[in-house]
Amino acid sequence: MHGVRHRRMLRVAARSLAAAAALALAHAAWAAPAAREFQFSVIGHPLQHGRDEAALKRAIAEASQSDSSFIVTTGIKAANEPCSDKLYTQRHALLNESAQPMIVSLAGSDWSACLNSAGRSNAIERLNRLRELFYVDGESLGARRLAVTRLSSSAKFRSYAENAHWEYNKVLFATINLPANNNHYRPEAGRNSEFEDRLVANRAWLHRLFTLAERQKMHGIVLFSDGDPGVTAEEGFSLLSSFQTKQDGFAEVRKQIRTLAGKYKGKVLLIDAQRGAAGESAIQWRDNVGHLHTTADWAEVRVTPGAAALFTIKGGSAEAPQ
Repeated sequence: MHGVRHRRMLRVAARSLAAAAALALAHAAWAAPAAREFQFSVIGHPLQHGRDEAALKRAIAEASQSDSSFIVTTGIKAANEPCSDKLYTQRHALLNESAQPMIVSLAGSDWSACLNSAGRSNAIERLNRLRELFYVDGESLGARRLAVTRLSSSAKFRSYAENAHWEYNKVLFATINLPANNNHYRPEAGRNSEFEDRLVANRAWLHRLFTLAERQKMHGIVLFSDGDPGVTAEEGFSLLSSFQTKQDGFAEVRKQIRTLAGKYKGKVLLIDAQRGAAGESAIQWRDNVGHLHTTADWAEVRVTPGAAALFTIKGGSAEAPQ
């Protein structure tokens, strides 16, 4: 009698242990999905920092030979180069030769300082021409293509094809048009139609990106821009000291990113085209928001989803002359 009862108790205990083990495995699979590490490369706009096209070609070639899943180039021409269709087409062909998917993030030097034959600003026309050449479909450049989603897919913002996002291994990447010259705020121009219209488009774009990242439970968001909006700077920071203007053109976008990032559970990394101080590239963090200036012609960033340090600098080219 005691033997039967003992065997029955053993069977009940075995079933309980099996159920507990299955529950633990299911919880582990949900709580800690397998993370796959990957790398991406950023070309830090060498043309804007006293370099020539040979430096850009070398950066593309070196980055293409790396283990990067894709490459982002921040700007296609220097401010002192012509704003001609010929040069735009030449740079398009060069970037399209990349062995890896190549995403182009516009710089202010590509369009905002362009003048017509009468010496007047030709910025808006040149920006539209760049959109026609570089952003004609929902793919990157390069021998291997990467599908991207453009802000221009929204009827309300049909013009803003340069703002694109793509997902890679549960991390959301996006470009946003924030030119370095005070976000192209022009106090002498009366109503800043280009600045104000793009401000509205970028506001909607950032809201869309953070909403998507939250909904899809992305590990992080990476934003590529030309200008540094100062998101990781101290409170009260303003870029006004750098510009002869009455308005900080980055004030609104800085406030919006800080507000959205404060509600977001993942990490946010901003990478701009402004050359940092001499030395090794390093990510500067403020809470869950990081900022990276590139100090070389190109840099490689390692992404490890699920790790405490989601983004780390892996390597890249030797430091370029400052």
